[in-house]
Amino acid sequence: GVMGVGASAVNVSFEKRELSYFQGVSDRNVANYPSVTVTLAGSYINESAYLINDTTYVPLRAAATLAGATVGFDNSTRTATVSMDGLYMTVGDGAFVVYANERPLMARTPALILSDGRMYVPVRTLAKALGLSVEWVPPRGVSLSGTVSPLMHASDYYKSDDVYWLSRIISAESRGEPLIGQVAVGNVVMNRVKSREYPNTIYGVIFDRKHGVQFSPILDGSIYKSPTYSSIQAAKICLEGIRISEDILFFLEPTKANSAWIVLNRKYAFTVGNHYFFY
Repeated sequence: GVMGVGASAVNVSFEKRELSYFQGVSDRNVANYPSVTVTLAGSYINESAYLINDTTYVPLRAAATLAGATVGFDNSTRTATVSMDGLYMTVGDGAFVVYANERPLMARTPALILSDGRMYVPVRTLAKALGLSVEWVPPRGVSLSGTVSPLMHASDYYKSDDVYWLSRIISAESRGEPLIGQVAVGNVVMNRVKSREYPNTIYGVIFDRKHGVQFSPILDGSIYKSPTYSSIQAAKICLEGIRISEDILFFLEPTKANSAWIVLNRKYAFTVGNHYFFY
């Protein structure tokens, strides 16, 4: 975890709040949701979209076809593919992360196949993949506008140095934690990069020694181990701008913490898996 400063470990108890981030969809019958009309560059998508968990879901095949893409579906894996010049996208039934040009686009609600046998995706996920902007049109409409220009490929988009170090600190600190816990650890690093109190690069934050070493994997050398697959995805999700919290700057694992400094000096935010996060 993040290293504390100069106190010996003590037990401090507080009300544990488990972070609930992802929202499942319990009812797969589209007839039970309000329908939404969707236009793409002024043309109506000829199938209904639906408002589920306060999120507009668009029918993937109809929307992507209107944008000029080809949509395929593999029944055995329940995965759709969207392809066009400059875009290859995979969308799995029930997945909170879809991949577009090898970039993980994470949403709080999943892409899924609903009762009419169609695959629906959160409108902002599809819009990001296609390079379109989204606007809510009262009372119950959504407009996708702009020129279709698929998002930049992962190999051009990410700075390799950022992925290299961010995935390693996430892996060393939260190997075996759920994806959202790994993203939260990455958020701590990204929030520090943004803060005036810390260096302004990912590498600089990880190896910051202003108050002694900040992260225990720097001391034990585990920062240099190859990162797990999920920690690389978590790092990329952070680099896509996803923030579980804009404000968390510290975390610790109570059973392994060697100092009570964080608990005594910082405000508790929430818990994910074995980690407690603080502002």
